[in-house]
Amino acid sequence: MAVSIDSHEFCIPKREVFIAPDVEKWEKSEAYQDVLGFLTSLNESVRGKSCSSPCHESDVTLRLLAMLDKMASWLEEFPPVDQPQRYGNKAFKDYYSKLASEAESVVREVVGEVHARGSGEASVYLIESVGNSTRIDYGTGHELAFIMFLTCLFKLGALKQEDSHATVTRVFKRYLELVRQLQLTYKMEPAGSQGVWSLDDYQFVPFIWGSSQLVMNPKIAPEMFTSPEVVEQNAEDYLFLGCIKFILQVKTGPFAEHSNQLWNVSGVQSWSKINQGLIKMYKAEVLHKFPVVQHVLFGSLLSISEAQSRLHQPPSSLTSPSMAPPSMSSRASGGRSFSVDCSATAAPFSGMGLSRKPSLDVCGIATARPPPLGRPMTPKTMPAKEASEGGTA
Repeated sequence: MAVSIDSHEFCIPKREVFIAPDVEKWEKSEAYQDVLGFLTSLNESVRGKSCSSPCHESDVTLRLLAMLDKMASWLEEFPPVDQPQRYGNKAFKDYYSKLASEAESVVREVVGEVHARGSGEASVYLIESVGNSTRIDYGTGHELAFIMFLTCLFKLGALKQEDSHATVTRVFKRYLELVRQLQLTYKMEPAGSQGVWSLDDYQFVPFIWGSSQLVMNPKIAPEMFTSPEVVEQNAEDYLFLGCIKFILQVKTGPFAEHSNQLWNVSGVQSWSKINQGLIKMYKAEVLHKFPVVQHVLFGSLLSISEAQSRLHQPPSSLTSPSMAPPSMSSRASGGRSFSVDCSATAAPFSGMGLSRKPSLDVCGIATARPPPLGRPMTPKTMPAKEASEGGTA
C-alpha cells in the first residue's frame, strides 16, 4: 500500500541486523513482507510472458530506463586503471562515488515532484545496488538492494500495479545489463560466492522471474536451457536464459562442472516446479542468511517493525540451510548431484510428484538424463569470501 507522501515521515535507512539472532527480527518485519510481496506479485505478472511481449510503459518506467542508461554512461568517465591486482579494479570506487553524489537527484527526476520527498530514502537502496566500493564485489545482497529500491517506488506510489510487467521485463532487465557491465569492466568479485555449489556467482532473482516467464512455454523445456543454441536464440526474451548466456560467456568447461546447481535444476520436470522451488530456495539461501541480511538497510518505507499480519513465512527451520557438495557416492553414480536440498525449505524441488527424477530430489534417485560425456564431474570451486568480510551484500 502506498504511503501518504505529505504526512509520511521519511528517514535515512540504516542497519538493524547486527548478530545472527537478529535475522528472526528481519523475518518478522514489515520489510520482509513488503519485499516478498513485491517479489511474488511481479513473479505472477510475468508468468508466461517474454521480455518482448507488449506491456504498459508509464512515464516513470521510461524515466527509470533513462536513469539506468545514464548510470551506464558514467562508466566512460571512469575507465579501469592499471593495477597489479587482477580483480577489483579501483576505478569502481570513483564510479561508486559518482553514483552516491548523484543518486538522490536522479531518483527525484524519476519519481517527479509529487513523490520527491521520498527520493532521499529510496536513493540509498539504489546506491547499494551496484556493489560494494570497499571490497569491489557484487552479490545477491546488492541485487536485493535494487529489489528494495523498486519496492520503495511502489510504496511511494510512483510505480503502480499496471507497471508490474514492465518493471520486470524492461527495468530489471536493463539493471541486469548495467551490473554485468560493471562486473566485467571493473572485474568485480562475487560477494560470498559458494563457487560451483551456488546457483550463480552474482544473481538469483532473474532465475525466479525468468522461470515464471517460461511457465507453459511450448518450445523450451527445462532440460533445454543448457543448450548454447537454445540460449543464444532466446536470451533476449527470457531473463533466465539471459543469465545462462552470461554464464556461458564468462565460464569455460562442461556446464555440469562450472554450474552444477543449474545443471541439477535442468532435471526438474516443469518450469512451474522450478519457479516454486527457486522462491523457497531464495528465502533460505538469501533472505535467511545472516551474511546477506546483516547489510540490509531499514527505514520508514521498509521498516524493521514487526508486521501485524504475516502472509509470507520464512523458512520453517531457524537453522541456516546449507548447500553442501554431493556425496562421493552420488557423483560416482553418474547422475546429477542431490545437493540442492535447502534444509530450511523442506527440499524445494522434492515431493512435487515429479514423473522424472531430478537430482534435486533428496530420495537419491539419479535423473534419467545422463551427465555430459567427457571427464568425470570433479567441480572446480572458486574461493568463497568469508562471512566476516561482508558476505553477499
